[in-house]
Amino acid sequence: MRRTRHVLFSLGLAGALAGLVIGSASASYPGGTNGRIAIGVRANGGANIWTLRPDGTGLRQLTTGPGFTLCPSYSADGHSIAYCSNVSGAFEIWTMRHDGSRQRQLTHLGGFATFPDYSPDKSRIAFGGSEGTDPNAEIYVVNAHTGRGLQKLTNCGAASGCVNELPVWSPDGTKIVFMHADTSNDDGDPVGEQVWIMDASGAHKHQLTFDAVEKDQAPDWSPDGSKIGYSAGAPGSGGTWVMNADGSNQHQLSGCVAGDPQPCPAGDEFGVAWSPDGTKIAFLRDMSLIGISDRPVFVMNADGSNQHRITTAPIIPGVPGWQPLHVDED
Repeated sequence: MRRTRHVLFSLGLAGALAGLVIGSASASYPGGTNGRIAIGVRANGGANIWTLRPDGTGLRQLTTGPGFTLCPSYSADGHSIAYCSNVSGAFEIWTMRHDGSRQRQLTHLGGFATFPDYSPDKSRIAFGGSEGTDPNAEIYVVNAHTGRGLQKLTNCGAASGCVNELPVWSPDGTKIVFMHADTSNDDGDPVGEQVWIMDASGAHKHQLTFDAVEKDQAPDWSPDGSKIGYSAGAPGSGGTWVMNADGSNQHQLSGCVAGDPQPCPAGDEFGVAWSPDGTKIAFLRDMSLIGISDRPVFVMNADGSNQHRITTAPIIPGVPGWQPLHVDED
């Protein structure tokens, strides 16, 4: 099973989710300091959202209870978190304060809704999901305060297995980067998924990556909007890549390269989260395919240097999301 997970959300869930990676799709915004890092942590047959400082200290639990509560993504002012949860039945988008208070359900699609991302002005939330029995995954936008005004930005039409997911706003709010695949395999995993970009209105969709290397998990913008980080590589050999916002100068920063043993002995990298000051990138390194039950969050410099883990086993986190501002830290 690949790291992707969207179709399974509308099915059996509990067993299927045990091996899945659920994270955030959180944009970084310019002008902030590096606040806390939010992660979904899997434990005791469910998952909840925790935060920690960028050096790995100060671990705090924000949500509690059964079910799967995941996908944390900060607003640009650092005061709010959008996330996904199935505590009310189907996966829906929820919001809360950065300290875990005022938790409330925002969407009521009845299908699934995951991986939210706030617009820079905090007025809207983009996410991937489907309404009711729609078999395809699309990208939607709703009012971040009321959950009303649902707007579908992509349209698979009658294409079976089509996937549009993992939307992330550009720091200036004019663009959305996302992942797209025309088809899925029998397990519901996208085939040939690539990084795409569109206007915030849904217009002018176009592809940024074209090579045959598999793409998966959420991309992320650099705070100045000039670059996009993304994950590429087959399961077991994923790495962290960066390109210019127009798709040029695609290059690998970290992870396995062609010719390395498979699965990669260093672990499978994915889940890019740029720091608000633009100097660092957080990501996950999964060692499960080489027989080690460990999936730490790593932080490195934006050029790929000085890689170091900030979480300790046995925590099994999802993709990190970085708080754009230093808010109420002790």
